This record gives sequence, C-alpha cells and structure tokens, in this order.
Amino acid sequence: MNVQWYPGHMAKTRRLIAERLRQVDAVCEILDARIPVSSRNPDVAELTAGKPRLIVLNRADQADPDVTAQWGDAFRADGYAVLSTDAKSGRGAGKFVSAVRGLLSGKLKAYAEKGQAGRVVRVMILGIPNVGKSTFINRVAGRNVAKAEDRPGVTRAGQWVPIGKQLELLDTPGILWPKFGDETVGLHLAFTGAVKDEILDTETLGCHFMAYMAAIAPERLQEAYKLAEIPPRDGAETDIGYGFRLLEAAGRKRGFLVSGGEIDTERMARILLDEYRAGKLGRLTLEAPE
Repeated sequence: MNVQWYPGHMAKTRRLIAERLRQVDAVCEILDARIPVSSRNPDVAELTAGKPRLIVLNRADQADPDVTAQWGDAFRADGYAVLSTDAKSGRGAGKFVSAVRGLLSGKLKAYAEKGQAGRVVRVMILGIPNVGKSTFINRVAGRNVAKAEDRPGVTRAGQWVPIGKQLELLDTPGILWPKFGDETVGLHLAFTGAVKDEILDTETLGCHFMAYMAAIAPERLQEAYKLAEIPPRDGAETDIGYGFRLLEAAGRKRGFLVSGGEIDTERMARILLDEYRAGKLGRLTLEAPE
C-alpha cells in the first residue's frame, strides 16, 4: 500500500503555521489517543521548535485507559504538558485553560511583574485531519465556532477563537505530510478515518484491520461478530488473505449475501471500519509507547 496525500491546501497550511507562529505564546497539538504516533505530523516538531507545547490525547474514550496513561507519562517525560479528552462528550475539555496556564506559568508571572496581568495569551491549535480538532475547540469555547464534521479536510483557513477575555485560540486546517514512509502509519490513519476513504480500497483496508484485530484482540472479534472461533493463520498467509477469510466469516454471520450465495465482503469491510470508528469494538489502542 502506497498512500500519498498532500493536496494543495495542506502545503498552504504549512506556510500559514510558519507565518502565524510568532503571533502565539504556545502550541497545542491534538492527537488521536488510539494512535498517538501515527496521528503526529513529523513536520510539527520542526515547525514549532522553541514554543511551549501541550499534547491533547483526544478520543480517549475509545482508547485503552491504561495505555493512554502510559502515553501521558511518556510525553511528560519529553517535556510536554498533557491532557486527555473526549471532545464529543466534553470530558477533559474543561481542564484545558488551566493546563495552558500551567504550561505558561513562567511567562504569565513575567507579564504580571511588568503590570500586564490581563494580557491575552494566544495558543495555536494543530492536528491532522479528522482528529477531532474543531469539536475540541467548540467544547473549550462552549459554543460552535469551528466547523466540525466526521471527515477530513473540512477546516480551510486559520481563525481566532476567543476563550474568555485572556485566551485566544488559532484554529488551523488539518495538515498531513507528503508521504507515509511506514505502511503501518498509513494503515492506522486509514483505520481511524484520518485519510479519506476514497483514496483506499475499502475491502483491502478491511482485510488488514481484520488480521490486525485477530492478532491483538481476537475476543473482540468473536463477541462483535458472533464467531465460534478465530481460525488460526496459515504460516505463509498474508494479512489480506487471512483478513479476507475473517471478513467472509463475519459477513456470513451478519447475513451479507449476494447472488449465488457469495459473501458481500466489501459491505462487511465497510461495516467493520464504521463500527470500529464508532467505538463499538471496545476501547482499543493500536500503538503503545514502547
């Protein structure tokens, strides 16, 4: 699988970030708690060098809580402030302002000593497409100020969002990078919907995800699709071959039949991905700190 995704508006966003960076006091990077590595744009570290940074592990409600705690410890050890949230329900978003004040405590103290205690603090919000960035901003703001949809590529231009009288957020479009050098990164982003489904074959992606689930959470597959067992994998069998057998087994249980009695594996793949993204397969983290 060779996933390349760098439309023109993302190149424009990169320039926007570089230009606006000097206008902000800190950077907040929204990551998907299920895939903290794959949902981090490797360009961001270079782009935001020198700025205090806060990591928000969003969609924590869909991730394994123990692994999310491990990720929090790992990021703090690297010098980041960390906040776990579920933007859809709002859990954790109320702690954002205090997290920013903690991150910038030294700068705020310096402002106060200069008689500028009420000075507005500005924070840039970054994140890859469909990581929940706009929903998070709306939760923090307490109103719908950023357009949010469950698909990538919606936010188009930076906008300032006031949070009370002393904090402003700069919303930026989601930005990916020119090419995914690691196939696993591309797959994880596709599993979670961070790249548009149109650029990948749904059935192939479903095969990969079935094989992955069978390896890390076979009991989830059995329970979700009423399978008597997870069949063993043949030694030389590829992810696609093994995953296809599992798609057929699950599709048969769901009654997804087409003419001639064949299993509609493409429909089953679409259902599988939709149910994973909706959290119906349980709290599952695909990447661990180690």
